[in-house]
Amino acid sequence: MALLRAINLGATRRVSMPRLREVLTERGYGAVRTHLASGNVLLDSELAEARLAAELAAAIQEEFGLDVPVVLRTADEMADVLAADPLGHLATDRSRYSVTFFPEAPDPDRVAAAPKAEGGESVLCGRELYLWLPGGFQNSGVGGVKWDRVLGVAGTNRNWNTVTKLVELTR
Repeated sequence: MALLRAINLGATRRVSMPRLREVLTERGYGAVRTHLASGNVLLDSELAEARLAAELAAAIQEEFGLDVPVVLRTADEMADVLAADPLGHLATDRSRYSVTFFPEAPDPDRVAAAPKAEGGESVLCGRELYLWLPGGFQNSGVGGVKWDRVLGVAGTNRNWNTVTKLVELTR
């Protein structure tokens, strides 16, 4: 599964999901599907993680002219994310409970030193940062933080509803 960072959030950085499916299918990836327009791509590939991420980013650059970081997870890894659910006992609104996926685990010291969300909770588990922000991301006091600079690694965030649906789609 490929999670594309920061696409289709506004008028810029637009990626057509139907065209993306066509491009990736033409390049030989199997069972290419997308979920929502926020950059969730399910596909089959035998490539190693780093090579697949690089090839997908190159395909997006060539077709859409965008530099888009790609974070990958296998179906089993996504199921593990869902099963871990470290803040599920707090989360009363699944649209405000989310996971930030990183290509590699951020330094725990940098995560500990990062700005804290007002009224929220976060838990780092390996390459995933679980966030419960009951007031919403923008109202949490950390919405404008440049997280890739703070943590030293760029990630991409999905809310719990999307994580759950992606796991369902892999079954």
